[in-house]
Amino acid sequence: MNETGAQIRVVIVDDHALFRDGVNEILQAQPDIRVVGHAGSSVEALAVIVRERPDIVLLDVEIPGVPAAETVSAIRVRSPLSKIIVLTMYDGSQLVRHLLAQGIRGYLLKSVRWAELVAAVRAVHAESGRVILSVSQDCLSHLNESPAELLTAREREILELTADALSNRQIASALELTEATVKRHLRNIFMKLDAVSRIDAVNKAIAGAMIRPSAPVAAEMAAGRGHEERAPRRATAAAGRPPSQRVDRGRSAPHH
Repeated sequence: MNETGAQIRVVIVDDHALFRDGVNEILQAQPDIRVVGHAGSSVEALAVIVRERPDIVLLDVEIPGVPAAETVSAIRVRSPLSKIIVLTMYDGSQLVRHLLAQGIRGYLLKSVRWAELVAAVRAVHAESGRVILSVSQDCLSHLNESPAELLTAREREILELTADALSNRQIASALELTEATVKRHLRNIFMKLDAVSRIDAVNKAIAGAMIRPSAPVAAEMAAGRGHEERAPRRATAAAGRPPSQRVDRGRSAPHH
């Protein structure tokens, strides 16, 4: 038990049930911690958090629904006493900085040991001014950079067009660049965001508030559709375009 004699009430938000169950088992084994709810999307998370008013929210940033920053903001408004600890695989300095500014109380990578996770939950709950970070050295070294230093204006422009399902050829035409230049910019974006695909890069940029989702993507996110569902929908939309406007999938990815 904590100093007040009450258990620390926790809600776990993650769209991977196996991971969620593992964290639940770890926390429930602690005498001073009680898991009071689970959620797999931002919509479910808000409903559970408003109902349970937990002390701590463990939040993955890549859940289906609205971008992470919007989820954090909504939690802060609707359950202001709940303290948010991000627990994720994503190690981007831009997102860490943005969410810290929004008031999260911890940012932990999923590679942390279970004892570190439990200690972070207890520390954040016990100390009002405590912020816990467990990120890579590379991420930490970039935390003081301004947002503009992560992606250039041109890279953000290209990524926004990528989010609209344009091919490299179409992006090059729209921006009056060569395809080779577009591919070079995309390779740089992939490296900066530690992304493995175009969709991954777009999702991470939206989560980190580096770009704004296009209207169709924003509607899907608000509806709670997962990241994996968005690519096929874009492909379907592209198939309905005139031949001159269709996405050239064979030329869409930069060569590594």
